[in-house]
Amino acid sequence: QVQLVESGGGLVQAGGPLRLSCAASGRNSMIYNMGWFRQAPGKEREFVAAINWSGSRTYYADSVKGRFTISRDNAANTVYLQMNSLKPEDTAVYYCATCTKFRATIPSDYDYWGQGTQVTVSS
Repeated sequence: QVQLVESGGGLVQAGGPLRLSCAASGRNSMIYNMGWFRQAPGKEREFVAAINWSGSRTYYADSVKGRFTISRDNAANTVYLQMNSLKPEDTAVYYCATCTKFRATIPSDYDYWGQGTQVTVSS
């Protein structure tokens, strides 16, 4: 069993930065590939970024490529999502999740999920 807790969300102006954290705990919690998803009101949950278990490989949705950076610190059992140049359309609840596959982009490929953290970008 793996527990994930996201933090770092909040209200930010368009163009500003925000860094999300995902703290993992539980048995072998950091051996998994990890992903970030987001879900805006009335929309489906969408893939944002993924990182492999060692942190050597990353993958991004086209909508965030060049603006967001995913990273991890296995010693701290934490995965990060650095978000720069935020836009109002980035407003959503952001979730982290574990996966046994790298570059998986659909939610059903992911096993354990956090409760989410709200990100709101004002124009």
